[in-house]
Amino acid sequence: MTGFALMKILSSSFQDRPAAASRPFDAARDGFVLGEGAWLFILEELSRARARGVRVYGEILGYAATCDAYHRVRLDESGEEPARAIAGAVADAGLSPSDVGYVQYHGTSTLLNDRIETRATRTALGGRAATVPGSSVKSQIGHPQGASGAAGLAATLLAMAGGFLPATLNLETPDPECDLDYVPNAPREAEVEFAVVNGIAFGSKNTALVVRNGRSLPR
Repeated sequence: MTGFALMKILSSSFQDRPAAASRPFDAARDGFVLGEGAWLFILEELSRARARGVRVYGEILGYAATCDAYHRVRLDESGEEPARAIAGAVADAGLSPSDVGYVQYHGTSTLLNDRIETRATRTALGGRAATVPGSSVKSQIGHPQGASGAAGLAATLLAMAGGFLPATLNLETPDPECDLDYVPNAPREAEVEFAVVNGIAFGSKNTALVVRNGRSLPR
């Protein structure tokens, strides 16, 4: 925690309101809140899962990873490489931006990440970006570090299974540079077939995963 504090990437402005400290895409965000957790997924062929009679939450359709090779911890302002990861995952899934119904953002609540991830999403999805809802589970649980990708995937699969979009909490005053639909403050009923799960890590590493709603899989 001391290392993160020295990097000045932890929130420090909400000591009297800790539940409001993690606020991705909000103009008053000033850093992330450390969280922790673990999520477990069982991956298997669809035919085997059907034969076992288990509930299938989703199907992994596409994946891509890129690296900025720019800085040890920060992203390049252009957002080009995160955008390339999103576009690559969508293409790997055999889809187009028009098919994407939801984005689970990495959304750390830092000034840099949220701004650049917004820019990358606009680059990758083009005109579709303005109408695709998305949110960051970190607004609810903090930043679980290496478990972030698993947390985002779990939130996405469970939301699709439940027919709703999870909210981005504490989004009171949107940053003008974060101008997409982040499902502010309250969940929203929606049926989503295809979703993108973003991951952006230290070392400028970027990943994107495209998943399909398990309820829409052929029987």
